[in-house]
Amino acid sequence: METMRRSIVLCLCLLPALVFAQARLNNDKNELPEIGVVASNAISIDKELLVGEALMRQLRGRAPIINDPLLEEYIQDLGNRLVAQSDNAKFPFKFFPIGNNDINAFAFYGGHIGIHTGLIVEADNESELASVVAHEIAHVTQRHLARSIESRQKTSPLQLVSMLGGVLLAMADPEAGIAAISASQAAGAQASINYTRSNEKEADRVGIETLAHAGYDPSAAATFFGKLAAKYRHQSKPPAFLLTHPLPESRIADARARQAIYPRIQVGPSLSFHLIKARIQARYTGIRTYDSSYFQAMLDNAEHPVIKKAAQYGLALTLLDTEQPDKAKPIIDRLLQDDPENLFYLDTFTDIALAQKRHHEAVEVLTEHSLKQPRNRVLALNLANAMIKDGQHNEAVRIIKDYLLINPEHLLSYQLLSEAYGESRQMLEMHQAKAEVYALIAAYPRAIDELQTAYNFTADSTLEKQRIRARIEQMRDADTRLRNL
Repeated sequence: METMRRSIVLCLCLLPALVFAQARLNNDKNELPEIGVVASNAISIDKELLVGEALMRQLRGRAPIINDPLLEEYIQDLGNRLVAQSDNAKFPFKFFPIGNNDINAFAFYGGHIGIHTGLIVEADNESELASVVAHEIAHVTQRHLARSIESRQKTSPLQLVSMLGGVLLAMADPEAGIAAISASQAAGAQASINYTRSNEKEADRVGIETLAHAGYDPSAAATFFGKLAAKYRHQSKPPAFLLTHPLPESRIADARARQAIYPRIQVGPSLSFHLIKARIQARYTGIRTYDSSYFQAMLDNAEHPVIKKAAQYGLALTLLDTEQPDKAKPIIDRLLQDDPENLFYLDTFTDIALAQKRHHEAVEVLTEHSLKQPRNRVLALNLANAMIKDGQHNEAVRIIKDYLLINPEHLLSYQLLSEAYGESRQMLEMHQAKAEVYALIAAYPRAIDELQTAYNFTADSTLEKQRIRARIEQMRDADTRLRNL
């Protein structure tokens, strides 16, 4: 969905994995602690969700989150598969991609987990990626963040939000992060977010258990950790993951010992994993070596059918992105012939069709598939985008609004909605949609400005004027709450 991607990828403030304090371990290392009791006096579930939402809105406005429906859907599906096998999941988890070549993943309040694109590229298979995600899920389900607040009873967790934003940014983007906090705050706050050995050991144990129960290879954690430790052992600047997740030999040995508890699971190559990895390499790394010649060589040397398909897909993307849609089209056509329901191929088919000005054909094909999978984010947003290009603005608005009913905080949807209204000269609705975009990135003053502009287009509609005034008050209240955190 390249047309959308170029207009919509936002840069946000990355919040890597956070605030951990000393955990209390049971004498039996294989027995898990009682969750909730330890942290109940520190921060309630409701308050944790509130803090997580506030941090997420700040993130959307300041860090390189990638608004790519395919990437979003892949990591959310993978994360949900793991959460389904996790104990003590107190709330729905939200997984989101960060456009950063560093190898890292991080968790924060309210079940939010960010996954760097660099982590996906470094992993050799889906089990390795899942091992890191399962580890981060464990930090949340074990309530390590909330438990760290227990030792800070005199400090409200809400008062930590503004400081945490800068400190956590420093872990992913040192220049931006250091500028966001004062020198006096930096030392104490940095000490608060370092992982403790007990936290890491507990997250390893719970993560490997989750990994095995979800049907992934439980040996993948030790394999991936060992590979990273060997690769970066003698480098002066290790990846971000190793800075926040140190990998001494004892920890890798513990992971190997723990995997022996579970039966070895032979997991074949995941087509979705290798397709998403090729997509990231082709579009989001910014590394020139991932060009058409790279994917052609990959295709020439591939033996497994899954790897061949991923190579073909990556080749089609690089050809499309270098303005060669005529060469990309036959590749995608062949892939679709073998797998007509594949969302990766349908997404790229849409981009090719729009690049070739075959707008109506894209609408017809996507409409047929959308009837089979209503409200699927990839199909719905591709179809809405194609309809906007085809001049079917009202239909595009209907589809986007329908999708927003199940995902009301989806930034890309509001941006497309604003575009559809703007193209059809519906100025009142366009400014209202833009206001929601700004609200989702915590830019409440700009959101209020958009609503005040929308007010000028209400004509004699008393109802619309009342709605806008009420929404402005909501925005002001939200801005006040954010400033008080």
